[in-house]
Amino acid sequence: MTEHPITGSGRTRTARGAARTSTGASVLRRTWSAGWPPLVAVGLVLAVWELTALSGWKPRFLLPTPTTVLVHLYDVLRYRETWQAIATTLLRAVAGFVLALAIGAVVGIAVARVSVLRRGIGSLVSALQTMPSVAWFPLALLLFGLDESAILFVVVLGAAPSIANGFADGIATVPPHLVRVGRVIGARGVHLYTDVLLPAAMPSIVASLRQAWAFAWRSLLAGELLTTIPGKVALGQQLAFAQDNSDVGDLLADMIVLLLIGIAVDLAFRRLGAGVLRRRGLDLGRT
Repeated sequence: MTEHPITGSGRTRTARGAARTSTGASVLRRTWSAGWPPLVAVGLVLAVWELTALSGWKPRFLLPTPTTVLVHLYDVLRYRETWQAIATTLLRAVAGFVLALAIGAVVGIAVARVSVLRRGIGSLVSALQTMPSVAWFPLALLLFGLDESAILFVVVLGAAPSIANGFADGIATVPPHLVRVGRVIGARGVHLYTDVLLPAAMPSIVASLRQAWAFAWRSLLAGELLTTIPGKVALGQQLAFAQDNSDVGDLLADMIVLLLIGIAVDLAFRRLGAGVLRRRGLDLGRT
């Protein structure tokens, strides 16, 4: 018996609609599964904050309630200077991070592949990673004065050792048989790195980039708190200004802005790392 064409078309549309509904429900479930733990954590923090502020442990001008701080945050985000400060800080962070990536990648690859360098400076790179970035500021100010270069210098020194270690450790842990196979199929010289070593080491490299960004971000904010460059407005400078004026509301509002930027960047690195692992069929459950 031949099926009526209209009936067959209707069943096809129904099947497609059901598939779209199923896909939409799956996306909602994944979104909710990923979103409710942070929401609960934020709610708990706000509840503890509210109760602590209302307990009278500190005067209200020193420890305002979350509602008061949110009002300050709304006011802060209305100012053009705030967005200029965000742009200045982010541009400094990106510039320092990119330069640190270039330096760290070269040093890390060299340390991983040249045994003399590994024995000579491998420990030094690790020691630089543990050195507090604030300790570099007196030297930076002497070398560059009150200039963007001083802040950039400290940001690079804060992030580059972590990147170098990530590249070195990632390349050093590439299975030797993978390198041999790459050479057999003709991957030599630069192609051995671009086609074999770096792709195989990418999970370790991405993890080091995420850590390096955290080091760069902390170094940058420390520099902006300690140094004020004439004609420039930055988030660290706004924090220092709020402290000098005992404006706890604006101080906490600026800290929330920093926190939100940090969360956004961390999520970007998480997705990048999850994508790298997914392409290798590893840890598909990570987000």
